[in-house]
Amino acid sequence: QVQLVESGGGLVQAGGSLRLSCAGSERTFSAYVMGWFRQAPGKEREFVAAITWSGGSTFYADSVKGRFTISRDSAKTTVYLQMNSLKPEDTAVYYCAAQVGRSSIYNRFAYDYWGQGTQVTVSG
Repeated sequence: QVQLVESGGGLVQAGGSLRLSCAGSERTFSAYVMGWFRQAPGKEREFVAAITWSGGSTFYADSVKGRFTISRDSAKTTVYLQMNSLKPEDTAVYYCAAQVGRSSIYNRFAYDYWGQGTQVTVSG
């Protein structure tokens, strides 16, 4: 069982920055890709960014390209999401997820394990 714990959320003014962390259990090593998703009130959970454990390839939603950066530590136990130039529309609960099989990077239903989520609120 893969366990994921997010941290780093909070309240920030528009234009500010936050760094989210996702700490995985040792079995996170077996995951193919780690992703970040977000869900705003009344909306579906949407893809934000993802990174493959092996090669470190990264993928981003168009809405965050150039502002957010996903990365992993060398021990492959923690994934980060650096969020810069934050906008009020980035307000959501952010979830870390792990995908074991090699399926869709962008589809939330392809991910096998999820963290509990961390709230990000951007004030205008």
